[in-house]
Amino acid sequence: MTSDHSLSPPAGAASPPERSRTGQGVLFGLAAYGLWGSFPLFFKTLVAVPPLEILCHRISWAALFLFLLVCGRRQLGAFLAALRDRKVLLTLCASTLLIATNWLTFLYAIARGEVLMSSLGYFMTPLVSTFLGCLILRERLTRWQQVSVAFALVGVLNLTFSLQRLPWIALVLAGSFGLYGLLRKLARVEAMVGQSLETMLLAPFSLAYLVLLTQDGQGHFLTHSSSHNLLLPLSGVVTAIPLLFFVGAARRLRLTTIGFLQYITPSLHFLLAVGLYGEAFTTPHLVSFLSIWIALGLYSMDAIWSNRPAGAYRATGNDR
Repeated sequence: MTSDHSLSPPAGAASPPERSRTGQGVLFGLAAYGLWGSFPLFFKTLVAVPPLEILCHRISWAALFLFLLVCGRRQLGAFLAALRDRKVLLTLCASTLLIATNWLTFLYAIARGEVLMSSLGYFMTPLVSTFLGCLILRERLTRWQQVSVAFALVGVLNLTFSLQRLPWIALVLAGSFGLYGLLRKLARVEAMVGQSLETMLLAPFSLAYLVLLTQDGQGHFLTHSSSHNLLLPLSGVVTAIPLLFFVGAARRLRLTTIGFLQYITPSLHFLLAVGLYGEAFTTPHLVSFLSIWIALGLYSMDAIWSNRPAGAYRATGNDR
C-alpha cells in the first residue's frame, strides 16, 4: 500500500493550481511584451501623421477605452477615490507627464527611422530603474549591479563618442520610463485605475489640440485616407490592451520572471530595426549593444541569485 507521504509533492514543489496560475501569467506576459514589441509595425503605418497628433489620438481613444473598462470592472469607486486623494493625484500628474514624454519620444523615433535607438532605450530601462532605486530610494546596489550599471555606462559613452552625438532618444526613453516606474511604485493606486486616471488627465489637452488641428484643416482624422480613420482610434486600443495582459501577468508571476519577459519588447524592436527596416547597425552599435546585453545578463543573474530560496543549497545537496 502506498503511504500518504509518498503522495505528497516534494518540498518546494508548486501545486497544480499554482503551476496553472504561473502558466497563465507567462502567457499574459508573452502577450503583453509581444504586443509592445510589435508597436513599430503598427505605428509605421501612421508615419505620415505627425507624432504629436498620433499621441493625442492615442491618449484620447485610450482614455475612453480604459474608462469603459474601469466601469465594466466596477472600479469606478476606486477611480474616484484616487481622484480625491491629493497625494496620489499629484504623483499621477507627474507620472502622466513622464509617460507622455516616453510615448512621444517613441513615436518620434518611429517617424525618424530610429527603431534601433528605441530598442537600446528599452534595454537600458531596467538598469536605469536600478540606478534610480539606489539614488532616490536609498536601495543598496550589490557588487554585480554596480558592474552592470558600469557596463551600461560604457555602452552609452561608446555610442556617444563613436557616432559623435548623444543617443538622446535611448536616454529619454530609458530615463522617462524608469522615473515613471518609480513614481507608479510610490503611488498607492491599483494599476488599471492608475493608468486610466493618467490617460484621463491628459485627455482634455489632447482633445483640445485635435479640435484646433481640425479647425485649421491640418488634422488627419476624417479628412485623409480611410486607413487613418481606422488606425488613429485603434492607436488607443492597442495602447490599452497590452496593459490588461501585463496586469494579468503581474498578478500571477514573480518579479524576477516579469524582469526576464520585459526583454522581449526591446529584442523585437531590435530585430525589426535591423532585419525589416534595414537600419544601420555599425561596429559602434555592436559594441554598445554588447555592453548593454552583458549588463543585463549580470543584472539578471544577480536577480536570480538574490531570489533563490534560503534552503536552495540543502535542496540540491550542496550544503558543504
